[in-house]
Amino acid sequence: MDRNHFTLRSVTSWLIATAVISTALLSTTALAADGQDLTFQGDASFGGPHGGQAIKAALVDTASGEVLAVQSDTVSADGDPAFSFTFPGALQAGGSYAVDYWIDSNFGGGSVGTCDGMQNDHQWHIPIEAGDMATTHVESHDPSAQSPVCASFE
Repeated sequence: MDRNHFTLRSVTSWLIATAVISTALLSTTALAADGQDLTFQGDASFGGPHGGQAIKAALVDTASGEVLAVQSDTVSADGDPAFSFTFPGALQAGGSYAVDYWIDSNFGGGSVGTCDGMQNDHQWHIPIEAGDMATTHVESHDPSAQSPVCASFE
C-alpha cells in the first residue's frame, strides 16, 4: 500500500470517529450533569399490542418546552419491562418534566419511522415528578390516555 493511500484512509477513519463522538456528545449536552437519574419503563402490557414495534421517548422540560434528550428502542413482545429508557442526571429537584413517547404502530396507515397521528401511531405525554433521588416510572399500556406528541420529535 502506498503512503498516500494509508494517509487518506487514516484521515477518513479519524473524521468518521470524530463525527460519531460529536453526535453522541451533542445528544446529551442538554442533560444536567448534577441531576438525578430517570428510568422510564413500560410494563409487559405493551408486548401484546406493540411487540416488535419501534418506540421513541423524549424527555421534555415542561417549563421551557425544551426537549432534553431523545432515545429509541423496540418494544419487547414478551419482556417485562417491555421497554426501558434511562436519562442519567436529567432531573433537577423541583423541575417540571414529562416523557413524550410514541410507538410506530402504523395501525390503518402511516409511515414507518415517522410519528403519525394518534389514529396510526400510539402516543403519550407522561408528567414526571422530580425529587431528590433517582426516579423510576413504570407505565401500563392505556390507549385511552393518548396525547399528541409528534412535535417533540421534529
